[in-house]
Amino acid sequence: MDQLSPQIAQRLAEAAGPGGSTTEQSEIAPHLVEWRGRWQGRTPLMLKPTTTGQVSRILAICNETLTPLVPQGGNTGLVGGQIPTQGEVLLSLERMNRIRAVSAVDNTLLAEAGVILAEAQKAASEAGRLFPLSLGAEGSCTLGGNLSTNAGGVSVLRTGMIRDSVLGLEVVLADGRVLDLMRGLRKDNTGYDLKQLFIGAEGTLGIITAAQFKLFPKPSSFATALAAISGIDVAVDLLNRLQDATGGLVTAFELIPRIGLDLVVKHIPGTANPIPAHKGWSVLVEISNPGALDMTETLERTLGQAMEDGLVPDAVLAKNERERQNLWRLRETLPEAQKKDGPYIANDVAVVLSRLPELLANTQAAVQKILPGARPFTFGHIGDGNLHLAILPPVGKDDTLLPVREKIECAIQEEVGKLGGSISAEHGLGLAKNETITRYKDAVEIDLMRTLKRTLDPKNILNPGKLLPAAIAGGN
Repeated sequence: MDQLSPQIAQRLAEAAGPGGSTTEQSEIAPHLVEWRGRWQGRTPLMLKPTTTGQVSRILAICNETLTPLVPQGGNTGLVGGQIPTQGEVLLSLERMNRIRAVSAVDNTLLAEAGVILAEAQKAASEAGRLFPLSLGAEGSCTLGGNLSTNAGGVSVLRTGMIRDSVLGLEVVLADGRVLDLMRGLRKDNTGYDLKQLFIGAEGTLGIITAAQFKLFPKPSSFATALAAISGIDVAVDLLNRLQDATGGLVTAFELIPRIGLDLVVKHIPGTANPIPAHKGWSVLVEISNPGALDMTETLERTLGQAMEDGLVPDAVLAKNERERQNLWRLRETLPEAQKKDGPYIANDVAVVLSRLPELLANTQAAVQKILPGARPFTFGHIGDGNLHLAILPPVGKDDTLLPVREKIECAIQEEVGKLGGSISAEHGLGLAKNETITRYKDAVEIDLMRTLKRTLDPKNILNPGKLLPAAIAGGN
């Protein structure tokens, strides 16, 4: 949709309220480029509502006039789901940024979709509680975007994906009706759990405007270490040892390749590799405990035994908060260092833990057949089976990688599929994988997804062409 009639544009602007719309391209421009620069969008109008009522009126008009619309939070998505590539109206939820309530008694936080994740974490912390989601983009991503993509992050091992923390949702449907599911109950077995339909749906079934989240006890101590491991095959063994020793208190277990540490040190000022002699894989381990017991001794003892058994050649434990933050910076800046170094191909996949060594061996072999000398840059949430399989070009041959992007992505997805894994563990489908998903999901699954889309959005106005194949997503 490249044309929007002046009459419809005026109605939408009025519905968005004072200051709630713009056609100024300089203001819109930052919202039209995906973080990695893979997708460039266009739109004649950006709407910036501040209330659920305004969103309701906007969607009612869009539904009536068959005007497609793309919702956007912090624009940190990595699969293009938030970019209006066909000239759709852009609905930015960034001004819906109120934290409506925090309760230390009920252990809940109620916030609007435009609240920045770091602000939700801060509000929970000030109430003596923990907001469980944590990821690299937390300073700019929004809760609405997190919900729409079912964000994971570094603490899934302990607290699950974001859907596991949701007690209630407020959603505006395609026709403008408001679905209020804000009961905040931890037990409510009165029919279909409708809120789960909209989590991970990438704005294709309704627009999430607010949510109520579970909060958790605030950790009183952290035990954090960067441990070298003798091979990828020992990582799961080490994780299970740590879980057994701590009673399941491992919060994060993140895989870091040596090439990743090298690029972080190269591109991120103020960083240093604390285990420079080790040339292989490392894992960043964190154990958090809300009680009085400090788990540092347990971590140290378990790693010491792993060293004696030949699993861990070396390890560095954080002795204070500054050292802890320095270790985490090595992990959190991996994507930034990767981006600064030049072209790369990213893949977000998952398999069951026992098949991780097979996954890495098979995908690396498949990539080498397509582009000999390509360098694997694999990192991520090995504790829950989710790895980011990035591929860098051969040294000195940057121009050889992107021409074979499609072949490499297809080869990796094929290997993931053979192992019964997921081709999108936490980033979503968006435009990157909406067509290829049909090769890896059962036909019955795809048919039910299509049925949901056509039932909840029969005129196909909500983020059309995203998540589902464009040819089967719509109804108009």
